[in-house]
Amino acid sequence: MTELRNVEAELSRFRGRVLAASAVILVCFVLLASRLVWLQVVRHAELDDQAEANRTAIVPIVPNRGLILDRNGIVLATNYSAYTLEITPSRLTRPLDKVIDELSQVIEIQPRDRRRFRKLQEESKSIDSIPLRTKLTDEEVARFTVQRFRFAGVDIKARLFRSYPWGELASHAIGYIGRINQAEKKQMEDWPDEEQGNYRGTEYIGKLGVEQSFEKQLHGITGVEQVETSAGGRAVRKLASSPATPGNTVILSIDIKLQRLVEDLYGERRGALVALDPKSGELLAFVSKPTFDPNLFVDGIDQENWAMLNESIDKPLLNRALRGTYPPGSTYKPFMALGALETGKRSATQIIHDGGSWSFGGHVFRSHGDHGLGAVDMHASIVKSSNVYYYSLANDMGVDLMHDFMKPLGFGQITGIDIFGEVRGVLPSQEWKRNYYKRPEQKKWFAGETISLGIGQGYNSFTMLQMAQALGTVVNNGVQHKPHLVIATQDSTTKLSTPVPRPQALNLGYKPEHLALIRKAMVGVTQQGTSTRVFQGAGYLSGGKTGTAQAVGVAQGAKYNASKLEEHQRDHSLYIAFAPAEDPKIAIAMVVENAGFGAAAAAPIARRVFDYVLMNQYPSEEDLAQVRDGKAANPVGKVGAGAVAAAPPAPAPTLPVLGIHPAFAPAAAAPPTAAPVSLTAPPARSSGARATPPAP
Repeated sequence: MTELRNVEAELSRFRGRVLAASAVILVCFVLLASRLVWLQVVRHAELDDQAEANRTAIVPIVPNRGLILDRNGIVLATNYSAYTLEITPSRLTRPLDKVIDELSQVIEIQPRDRRRFRKLQEESKSIDSIPLRTKLTDEEVARFTVQRFRFAGVDIKARLFRSYPWGELASHAIGYIGRINQAEKKQMEDWPDEEQGNYRGTEYIGKLGVEQSFEKQLHGITGVEQVETSAGGRAVRKLASSPATPGNTVILSIDIKLQRLVEDLYGERRGALVALDPKSGELLAFVSKPTFDPNLFVDGIDQENWAMLNESIDKPLLNRALRGTYPPGSTYKPFMALGALETGKRSATQIIHDGGSWSFGGHVFRSHGDHGLGAVDMHASIVKSSNVYYYSLANDMGVDLMHDFMKPLGFGQITGIDIFGEVRGVLPSQEWKRNYYKRPEQKKWFAGETISLGIGQGYNSFTMLQMAQALGTVVNNGVQHKPHLVIATQDSTTKLSTPVPRPQALNLGYKPEHLALIRKAMVGVTQQGTSTRVFQGAGYLSGGKTGTAQAVGVAQGAKYNASKLEEHQRDHSLYIAFAPAEDPKIAIAMVVENAGFGAAAAAPIARRVFDYVLMNQYPSEEDLAQVRDGKAANPVGKVGAGAVAAAPPAPAPTLPVLGIHPAFAPAAAAPPTAAPVSLTAPPARSSGARATPPAP
């Protein structure tokens, strides 16, 4: 049987299939065309930028950090470039430990390099380039360059390192730089966008001193560079750039030669000295001993050095001039005498009988040596350092009147110095005690607590910076200047210097005749008082006041015996001084910790400082040794010219980059800055030693 085919139906189906296929093909072409239009027309600019970004990279150019100079133009902080071996963990194709092991066969890698790398890795993102070895030699660079093909994700970069050519000298004033830690990164999130952008690519920041306080002036302005990159992400050629602007130079008021002299005079002893110009508030020397080498922190301090600095009983990281607080001892007496005159509690001629002790409420307050001075007026009370005179005066004035007079002089107050970290200390009052103590029985002020305040003991606890500012105010006819370390900044481009603006001086309104009487009595201290032997033969007239402050309390009826105490428990040696007497150009406040009487340890240092500043005389080696041993009075041996004996080491030479893209930044992290411990001395109380509480 013949099958009949419906040709028309088959043709219709065929045409339908062709039309359907054509429609599908047409839709596909439309989609392709639409996609092409979308990519080539609508998103052309965006995709072109992405393509360009894949071919090029925008790299921040970190600026050269500004220099730090002393008042005479001597460089205290500078920069040099060196090669670093760096690893970017996200680009590694093999385990990190295996890569480091293989690298150690090409370039020497110490265990401390590995520890530092691990620490930096914990603080960084996986895409960050982390230094493994720093300051490579040319030979090490050449060896790695030959083997570079073996190490994906490893490269050599030229980074900028900070250098402190004078080492430990003035380290607390200058400060140091270190890698930006997590806490600092969090703080930077609150900065304006422009300032945050300026730190793009920057891995270090100032940590202490001027480096920290003048960070924005020293940092400079970050530039950018557009480079063409290979498929592996390596820079091939530079396409365009906007250069970085170096940071400004910061000029300090410090005379680094004077600073070195003072630090040499202290030797291995602990203490602080602040020397300033009373007519301007410029700090001429800002000494804290012991010091530390800021170069240790530049490319990351190792664990051994960090433990040595952070755990030492001598606390070398503590800036004693700024954060160490001490009872002023008898150096407080001239200010007490001025307060008595200004408040009308004493006249200059009023006589007080000093019998060697003073009794109050059944407690006997004694003098040094338990010997009396007889009848003393105000002049003699300063020259002979009568304790009884000031026990009586403190009782007459009362704690609140003393507080109200001393506060404008700066005692127990923030001076406003231009570096961070200053502490307030303690200027006691009844209100202070009520606010500080918790238990009701501790809040009450007892009349007996007032007596020892008159001789600079008890709760009194001040910094040498506060003491120097107060002395500078008295010898500058009652006109007070804010102390400062930085006198000018110099533009890195124009080289023009701009003085740092200062607040207007404050006249405290003291009567000239009262100030003159106090200055005359302090001159008497150097002519016929406790520092006479030290200033014999000086070619100028100076004024001063010795002081001895207790580091531990002495029980009622007991006598102080230094030989029976540990070295850290012995009395502090203090001295305040100014010169020349007729027109003071320098005022000093200083302490030598646990060194005994002020005339024996502190005053001889002041004499050598004045000889250097006013007479351009530098002590002999024999004299330096005697001062360090606390056995000196007036200078011995042949004095030299006022020059520092040895120059600082030269900074490392600047190295060429050899075609490697420069990504200047510090190479390693410094550990977080140790929180300085306030070196507050305990008050003298019959109940024994007790730490002076900090100000609320």
